[in-house]
Amino acid sequence: MLDISKKRIARQRRKARIRAKVKGTADRPRLAVFRSLRYIEAQLIDDVRGVTLAAVSDRKLSLKGTKLERAQKVGEELAKKAAAIGIKEAVFDRGGYKFHGRVKALAEGARSQGLKF
Repeated sequence: MLDISKKRIARQRRKARIRAKVKGTADRPRLAVFRSLRYIEAQLIDDVRGVTLAAVSDRKLSLKGTKLERAQKVGEELAKKAAAIGIKEAVFDRGGYKFHGRVKALAEGARSQGLKF
C-alpha cells in the first residue's frame, strides 16, 4: 500500500513541475491528459479563463481495440473537435506521465489530424 501512495505523490510532484511551465490560452490551449488503468481522457483547456474548450474520453466514445489503439482514436477525435472550434495549436501537458505508450499514442493521433504542439 505504501508503494502506491509514493507513486501517486511522485506523479503529483511531476505534474506540478510541468504545470508551473505550461499555460494554455484561448489561441493555444493546454491539451491535458489523464490516464487511468482502464481509460484515457484528454481535454483542451484555456487556463486564462479557466474553461474547458473540448474534451474526449474513450469511456464516452465506447471504442473497441487495445488501450493503445483507443488512445490514438481519442487523440484524433480531440483534434477534430479542436479544428471545429478553430484551434490549430496546443500546448501538450502529459500530466506527470512518461511520454510513451498511451500518452504518446494520443499525441500522435492528435498530430495526425493536424493539431500542432
